[in-house]
Amino acid sequence: MKIYMDNCCFNRPFDDQSKIRIRLETEAKLYIQEKILKKEIELVWSYIIDYENQFNPFIERRNAIEKWKSYAIIDIVETNNILRDAELIQKLGVKSKDAIHVACAIEGKCDYFLSTDDSLLKKLSNFDKIKVLNPLSFLSLLEV
Repeated sequence: MKIYMDNCCFNRPFDDQSKIRIRLETEAKLYIQEKILKKEIELVWSYIIDYENQFNPFIERRNAIEKWKSYAIIDIVETNNILRDAELIQKLGVKSKDAIHVACAIEGKCDYFLSTDDSLLKKLSNFDKIKVLNPLSFLSLLEV
């Protein structure tokens, strides 16, 4: 099983943990990372993760996220196909960088695209090119 996590997902453990939903999504994301380390789930990385992460103002967070690149089975680079797919995804109301993330996940033949961005999740709830979930919903699939 291959997954792609966007920057929102990677940053979830650094968010304010006082809200139960954020804590639960953080725990789910950390559990998923354990599965990646055990090679039970394959992680796909992309140039847009690198691009967005370089602007993270907190160096310790930036470094913590960057280290996950070494666990990825593939690092997706920009192609015309990705840009075309991203343009089509944008027509669904998705922001350009988010659309590139999704297009990279599709290019990487991922089974799931994980995000904690509610707006993105809602816009792609019926998207048929890839299953889009938050980490908590994805965890419920693993536990079946």
